[in-house]
Amino acid sequence: MASTPWHSQPAPVICVTGGAGFVGSHLIETLLRRYPEAQIVSIDNYLMGDLSNHIQSERVKYIVANTWDIEDVWKQHKLSAPHVVFHLGEFSRIMQSFEDFDIAWESIIRGTKAVLSFTAEHGAKFVYAGSSSKFGNEGLDENLSPYAWMKAKNVEFVINYNNWFNVDFVVTYFFNVYGPRQISSGKYATLIGIYETKMLSGEPLPVVAPGTQTRDFTHVADIVSGIILCAERGEGDGYSLGTGTNYSILEVAEMFGGEVKMKPEEPGNRKWSLADYSKVEALGWEPEHNLKDYIEEFLEANNLKKVTS
Repeated sequence: MASTPWHSQPAPVICVTGGAGFVGSHLIETLLRRYPEAQIVSIDNYLMGDLSNHIQSERVKYIVANTWDIEDVWKQHKLSAPHVVFHLGEFSRIMQSFEDFDIAWESIIRGTKAVLSFTAEHGAKFVYAGSSSKFGNEGLDENLSPYAWMKAKNVEFVINYNNWFNVDFVVTYFFNVYGPRQISSGKYATLIGIYETKMLSGEPLPVVAPGTQTRDFTHVADIVSGIILCAERGEGDGYSLGTGTNYSILEVAEMFGGEVKMKPEEPGNRKWSLADYSKVEALGWEPEHNLKDYIEEFLEANNLKKVTS
């Protein structure tokens, strides 16, 4: 491995898988500001990414490709060796992983193996976007859905890969990300995105039964600042990026103030989620945004009034 840390390189080459996605686009935007000499390469198959998320800069190269082809893609484009790889480019939906099992498997299992091997080959740092779905219920929640299980097994794989082949890595965990550029419609839409769309159209807010299940909602800006800090200073596993506060889905619907429409319970639906961010807090990070303020600002900006108290 290179003796100089990646973030101390005069002109670091940074790979971001999933760079055209919701979190990935915000990450690239922030990396460009933080590292004015950096060259950034995005590899995205646009399953969840979108051209509208491209950050306009000569220092960003967008490549349409699957993550499991990363080595060949890198060679074909004659790119310089990366100093760090932020691996966000995985299938990232719990309920949909039942229906899209094969897509999830290829993306999460096959794709991550290829990206990790590629990263190790170039002596770069591997920054993994793990999922909070593995936590809760004393660890049993990782078996609730194909997505949760695959993501949990990938963390085991990354840790073992380091033990076998000595790769520099850090694993972060995202807790229910929301904010600008979130997917607001279609099968991959996020809860907050769905609620914003429903409020704008005057439709009821869907709540999956029982509605008491809790989530720790984290603003995308906090996720990005956290993952960059972990990439710079973190080592190993265990860096949860959340607020340490959770709300039930019914409470979130009440914050929006829309009419509620209950839906039948769905498979893979976790009952509880809450981040312990003490490990990343020790690096100097803490969340700066909260969901209540975000929703209030959304309602005010769109001149929307609550229909429930």
